[in-house]
Amino acid sequence: MAYTTIKKPSDYFNTVLYTGNGSTNAITGVGFQPDWIWQKARNQTYDHRLFDAVRGTTKAIYSNTTGAEGTESGVTSFDSDGFSLGSNAGSNGNTVTYASWNWLANGAGSANTDGSISSTVSANTTSGFSIVSYTGTGANATVGHGLGVAPKMIIIKNTDISANWLVYHDSIPATNTLILNTTDASASDAAYNNTDPTSSVFSLGVTGSGNGSGNNLIAYCFADVQGYSKFGSYVGNGNADGTFVYTGFSPAFVINKRTDSIGNWNMRDIKRDINENTNNLYSNLNNAEASGQGIDFLSNGFKQRNNGGDNNGSGASYIYMAFASEPLVGDNPATAR
Repeated sequence: MAYTTIKKPSDYFNTVLYTGNGSTNAITGVGFQPDWIWQKARNQTYDHRLFDAVRGTTKAIYSNTTGAEGTESGVTSFDSDGFSLGSNAGSNGNTVTYASWNWLANGAGSANTDGSISSTVSANTTSGFSIVSYTGTGANATVGHGLGVAPKMIIIKNTDISANWLVYHDSIPATNTLILNTTDASASDAAYNNTDPTSSVFSLGVTGSGNGSGNNLIAYCFADVQGYSKFGSYVGNGNADGTFVYTGFSPAFVINKRTDSIGNWNMRDIKRDINENTNNLYSNLNNAEASGQGIDFLSNGFKQRNNGGDNNGSGASYIYMAFASEPLVGDNPATAR
């Protein structure tokens, strides 16, 4: 299956900034009904909160911790142009400012029997994104992801127990795993049974984090889509006139992580900053937003404007995930900046 170019990326991914009111709050401006919402307070040290339409409203997981799923008055509904919030401070504290990164999948999902473990899959085969819910067996297994092409990146969380977030990325060997909630380098791990995903399934080993027997788990799966999303790697040059990474579009959102040594998961978007983007948040930390190592979002990719080890160490290896604001092709192509 080959995906076609997406002409309007904001139909499938969009960042919204908002201010909490400590009560009930309807957030609009997303442009679609989101199925995956990732929130972070910008001016407070609250945990990241992730909600999805497969697990349902009020069910939060926290990318900077090992904690199990919590039930809280965060996202109380997925709405046609955004989402509604309850009074939980992590999502809606009075006067607290937030960033919300929002993706379109396919609602609450449907049954998938492609793998040895049956799953519930909410898949958007236009944008190359799926949300996959399954129950672990504790034995080597496969799980259907519904994308029709092999995912380039998979993020897994065991929602029942205290466990690390597992990250598969096709720029590192399938024998290795990254951990979303730590600074750890890529390391050997049997979480994916040392097997790359196929066009229909991803493979699991016996680790509790990815396949705990009887536990509920959630996976977020991503494929490359021309003009919309890109998952790749680059090597730093240790110079303030840093490495340029070609994505084929003007980025709206980028996460990057050093893989050969320790380093934070750096999160940047065009709504909080655009040129020499230095308003940093980190998936592995509850820190408030702070000025840090900057990058430029360009018409066809992004360029490091720092020589820091988290982003652009000399000879250091990095992976990234990027989503577009404007493609280089289509009805509204990106222009140089």
